[in-house]
Amino acid sequence: MTAKHSTLGVSDRDLSADDMRAWSRDGLAVTLKNCTLDGADLASLDMPGWSFEDCRLASTDFRSAGLEGARFTGCRGANADFAGADLTDAIFSGCDFNNASFVEAKANDTRFEGCKLTGADFSRIRQLGLSFRETLLSAARLRGLSFNNERLEKLDFGMADLTGCDFRKAVFSGCSLRDAGLVDARFDGADLRGADLGGLRLIDAKKFKGATISKDQAGLLLAELGLKVR
Repeated sequence: MTAKHSTLGVSDRDLSADDMRAWSRDGLAVTLKNCTLDGADLASLDMPGWSFEDCRLASTDFRSAGLEGARFTGCRGANADFAGADLTDAIFSGCDFNNASFVEAKANDTRFEGCKLTGADFSRIRQLGLSFRETLLSAARLRGLSFNNERLEKLDFGMADLTGCDFRKAVFSGCSLRDAGLVDARFDGADLRGADLGGLRLIDAKKFKGATISKDQAGLLLAELGLKVR
């Protein structure tokens, strides 16, 4: 019998990187509840299917870690570093990872639900099925991400860098694009009626060529020319 099928539950502890490395070497399936790993160096560790519940992960180093199928629930991890990590099938729910780095992470079928990702960096992320729902992405770096043909629900992209993003045929519901950077973003066939376009100037309207907007949104644009829509 091998240890790789064994499980371990750990609660209410301040953990060290050495603890984590030992469990990783033993191939354990670990569930951590209300544990602290602030600043721990977990780079390149294999932690597939591990569960992190209500853990403190500020500045924790997950670079190049194997986190396939991992679950992060209610965690707080400001400035955590997931650069180059394998997040395939991982789920982040109700977490706060402000200013975290996901640069060049592998995010196939990765989900973020009800999270706060203010200032997070998703540059050059490798995505296939990456999804966000009811998530704060203000001032996040999301260059080149594809949201093609998706229904986007309660996403706040305020002041986010959306350069080159693909929003073609996307449907926005309860979202915000207020003051977002939209250079070379594509909106062909998108339905923007459920998006806050505050801060948009008439000169920027061409960025939404081919998209559907509401009369109220059109009125805000035309108001710059002193015109009224009735």
